[in-house]
Amino acid sequence: MDVFNPLIVLLVLAGLYMAWNIGANDLANAMGTSVGSGALSLKQVIIVAGVFEFLGAVMFGKRVTSTIAKGIIPVDSIKMIDPHIVVIGMLAAILAAGFWITLATLYNLPVSTTHSIVGAVLGFGLVTAYQGLIAFSSIDWGLLGKIVASWLISPVLGAVLAYIIFSIIRILFLQKTDHPYNIEKKFVKLQILTACYIAFAHGSNDVANAVGPLYAGLDALGVVNTVVPTWVMVVGGLGMVIGLATWGYRVIETIGTRITELTPTRGFSAEFATATVVVLHSFSSLPISTTHTLVGSVIGVGLAGGLAAVDLSVIWKIVASWVVTVPAAALTSAVLFVGLMGIGL
Repeated sequence: MDVFNPLIVLLVLAGLYMAWNIGANDLANAMGTSVGSGALSLKQVIIVAGVFEFLGAVMFGKRVTSTIAKGIIPVDSIKMIDPHIVVIGMLAAILAAGFWITLATLYNLPVSTTHSIVGAVLGFGLVTAYQGLIAFSSIDWGLLGKIVASWLISPVLGAVLAYIIFSIIRILFLQKTDHPYNIEKKFVKLQILTACYIAFAHGSNDVANAVGPLYAGLDALGVVNTVVPTWVMVVGGLGMVIGLATWGYRVIETIGTRITELTPTRGFSAEFATATVVVLHSFSSLPISTTHTLVGSVIGVGLAGGLAAVDLSVIWKIVASWVVTVPAAALTSAVLFVGLMGIGL
């Protein structure tokens, strides 16, 4: 591999930038409940995330990476016409998604990095279709339909599962003791385990949002083979941990403290539900939103304590940011792709 090839350098740097954004926004979402309930400090969260995020990415992340890299648009068909187009298109997609997530993080909004990258890759595909390089029908609309459906289903599944788990804990433990504080104290240790679980789950699914387009671009340049190399996963894992450590506190505050009051029992319920839903989708190769799932799970826990326990104003603000993410990322990606091709990159 020619490490001095400017396109390789740009792709890797863009992949790191996207992974940094995921750590600052999406990984912060996943770990926010642990900090919000007091089970872990921010420093402890960074250590847990660093270890288990990496394990999830390397051991279980290649399925979803392949979906992001080549499942949505016919990358191989475009590569046969001109590999350079794939490289610039994937570079534009990474940058577009990254810019949007940076903006959202600046305003403390836990947007979906999955929505961002899927929308960005789709934006690149739509431009190539408009230019006649591929047919609009060659975009895998069926897969996109499944992905969108999973975005709608996953927060509901998270909410239902978290509601059930917390209700069981409340009935079996909290309502049968005069000292609920002692129960909460015991669940701190259990929540440390679920923090590891959710970090692993997040790595298995969301690392693809950074390294999927990176892998597709490197594949077009002929520097990787059909198997996603481990070093590409390391780029994603490293970038996410740095993002969490440097800027993740902004979104952690929103998830951990503003939606509903989180105690160790509630945090445990939300994390276990979220991680389970995400791992199941990773196994099925579908890129879902950890953000959606976790917010749904936190809402489910809040509802188990009564609707008044949930701050609906924060939820509506989050939902609004979700709705605009896909079109915003798609449009930005399309503009960037045309611009980068126009300047002869």
